[in-house]
Amino acid sequence: MIFAQVMLIGLLLDVALGWSSALFRRLSHPVVWIGSLISALEARLNKGGARRRFATGLLTVMLVLLVSVCPAVLVTVVLGKGWAAVLVLGVLAWPLIAVRSMYEHVAAVRDPLLAGDPPAARHALSMIVGRDPSALDDAGISRAALESLAENTSDGIVAPLFWGVVAGLPGIVAYKAINTMDSMIGHRNDRYEHFGKVAARLDDLVNLVPARLTSLVFALAANGFWRSLRVVSQDAARHRSPNAGWPEAALAGGLGVRLSGPRIYGDRVAQEPWVNEGAADPEARDIARGLALYVRAMFLCGAVLTGLAIL
Repeated sequence: MIFAQVMLIGLLLDVALGWSSALFRRLSHPVVWIGSLISALEARLNKGGARRRFATGLLTVMLVLLVSVCPAVLVTVVLGKGWAAVLVLGVLAWPLIAVRSMYEHVAAVRDPLLAGDPPAARHALSMIVGRDPSALDDAGISRAALESLAENTSDGIVAPLFWGVVAGLPGIVAYKAINTMDSMIGHRNDRYEHFGKVAARLDDLVNLVPARLTSLVFALAANGFWRSLRVVSQDAARHRSPNAGWPEAALAGGLGVRLSGPRIYGDRVAQEPWVNEGAADPEARDIARGLALYVRAMFLCGAVLTGLAIL
């Protein structure tokens, strides 16, 4: 109950205030602090053969978790119980929840695309996806924006809230540290294949439950609940990711559009399977519909947290 109260306060603060550029200039952001530690360790430890890189990658995961989580545990113990403690812990959890920024980043793609300005939409999209969007047409831009909305709702909101409810401030900090490590070193390429293997597998593990919860929340928030679940049952397991396919399939089914599919990475085309194949390609207005569904889903998350907080 106490952990749910902490997460509810953090959620409400994020919805109301977000993490403004003024706050970022003054305080930076906890994820940036964690990222700086990861970068420093990677630069010093990611050397040698495959076995050495795997071992130093494991050491990096342990050190990042130790440095990140220990202060959260200490603060939790020192504050003890009571409403003052809940309030302070909620304020500390606030920057680790990304409800408002998620909406703003996807809306920044929606608005210029609706206004007939694809180059501005591609630029906004480049802020939230890891691949080059310069060759994407309107449908590709819309697909990428909705895919980012689906995956980041799970990674950036539902998963942090889930682990915060399970383990309080240490839980949400641990999750964000793991997720940040995966985004920075959990790549399948020559540099990170072995060094980032532990981080990538750990991220898959901690997102198993949240990804499936996100798909349920999206389905409940959609106008077509059963259609959304049908697409999840058909396509979630076919996705390249063991977790991202779940919220993506639920969103695709809820909106009645197709997502994923073949995509260009550098000079190669990855023949990824379609999610909700046979449905129409999304358009700019479908990004708007996706954001409306997202808002309803966030209300559901808030309602669940409120229920847990008053039990």
